[in-house]
Amino acid sequence: MTGTPDNGSGGIPAFIGGAAPYAGGDPYADYRSANLPFTHLPDLADRRLGGSVVAANDEFFADRENLLTPAPAHFDPHLFGHKGKIMDGWETRRRRGADAAHPHPADGDHDWALIRLGAPGVIRGVVVDTAHFRGNHPQSVSVEAACLPGTPSPGELLADGVTWTVLVPRTPVGGHAANGFAVHAQERFTHLRLCQYPDGGIARLRVHGEVRPDPAWLAAVGTFDLAALENGGRPEDASDRFYSPPLNSVLPGRSQKMDDGWETRRRRDEGHDWVRYRLTGQAVLRALEIDTGCYKGNAAGWAEVSVLDAATGADPAGPAAGWTVVLPRTRLQPDTVHRFPLEGAPVATHVRVDIHPDGGVARLRVHGSLTEAGARSLDAPGPDIRSLGTDGARGLRADGS
Repeated sequence: MTGTPDNGSGGIPAFIGGAAPYAGGDPYADYRSANLPFTHLPDLADRRLGGSVVAANDEFFADRENLLTPAPAHFDPHLFGHKGKIMDGWETRRRRGADAAHPHPADGDHDWALIRLGAPGVIRGVVVDTAHFRGNHPQSVSVEAACLPGTPSPGELLADGVTWTVLVPRTPVGGHAANGFAVHAQERFTHLRLCQYPDGGIARLRVHGEVRPDPAWLAAVGTFDLAALENGGRPEDASDRFYSPPLNSVLPGRSQKMDDGWETRRRRDEGHDWVRYRLTGQAVLRALEIDTGCYKGNAAGWAEVSVLDAATGADPAGPAAGWTVVLPRTRLQPDTVHRFPLEGAPVATHVRVDIHPDGGVARLRVHGSLTEAGARSLDAPGPDIRSLGTDGARGLRADGS
C-alpha cells in the first residue's frame, strides 16, 4: 500500500502494509520514502559516534547491531543460512499465542531493543527503516527515550525507577519503507527503547537531532575539540558538498578512506570553496588541525581560517560579519595532519575554513576551552527544527549523502 497523508507526526507521510515480493532487479526500485524535515541533522545513534544496540530480547534471524550500520541496508536474494534468509537488519522469530485455541500473539506482545546514543542530545526525528522487510516487518512500532548518567547496563536501563519518555507512540508502519516520525520533546536523551509489535524485522534506526554534550565532562576535560560533532560542534553551511559532506570533517578519529571527509567538485572558475562551523559554544581557541588524510591527488591546495564571535550579535551568515583571520592562506600537503598553534587566544563561536581552489579536507580540529558564557550556553534550549536549514550536517544520513 502507498503512503497515507499523515501518521500523526507533523504532516509526515505514513506508510502502511507490506510491499510486493522481490521480483528481481534493483531491490530499492519500489522502496517507499519521503522528504523528512529533520534528516539534515546528524544521526545521534550513528555507530561512528559510539552508538550501540546494547541489548534486545530476541535476534534469532538477524543481529540487533545491524540497526545502526551507517550504510543503507543490503539485500542479497540468494543469501541463506542455517536459520533461513539472512537479512541486513534486526529480525526476531515469529511470535505464537498461548495455545492451540489462541494461536495468535496477544495485542501487547512485542520485541524490544535498547540503543545507546553515540552523542546524547535533543531528538528532532526518528526513522524506522524497514528496507527489504516486505512481508516480515512489524505491524507497528514505538520509541521511548531516557536520560541516564554514565554507562548503564541493560539491567539498569530496564530497572523500575527509570523514567522513559514516549517519543513515538505505538504506530503502524509499512514494509520496505522509511517510516519517519517527528519528535517534539525538548529534553536531552542518552538511550532509546525501540519496540516492534508483535515481531518482525527492522533494517535501520536513525535518530536525528542536535548534540548536547555533558557540561560536567567538558568542564573536567578543560581543553577539547570545539568543532567535534560529539562535543556539539557542527557545520552550518558550505559552498559545495558534491562528493562528500562537511559533517564528515568533524567525525571522531582519522579518515579511513576518501569519502570519509569533505570533498568538493573540481572548480572551473576563479572562485574557491569554504565551510562554516558552529563551535560547542563561545570559547578561547588555542590550536587548529587540518587533516588531508586519504586525499592524495585531490587535497585542498591552500587553506585560510577565520573566526567570529557571534555572541557580540554578529550574524555568521551575513556579508559584514567581521571575521578575523587567524591562519593566513597556507599551503597544504596531501594525506597529512597540519597543526597550527594560534596566537593571541582568540575568542570565537564560529570558524570558517576557506580552501583554494577546491579539493578535500578530511578533518578539522579546533582545540580550546569554553568561556563562562560558553559553558552556560550548553544548558540553553536548542532551536526549533523549522529554523534549521539543510546545511552540511546532512552528511550523517543513512545513505551517506
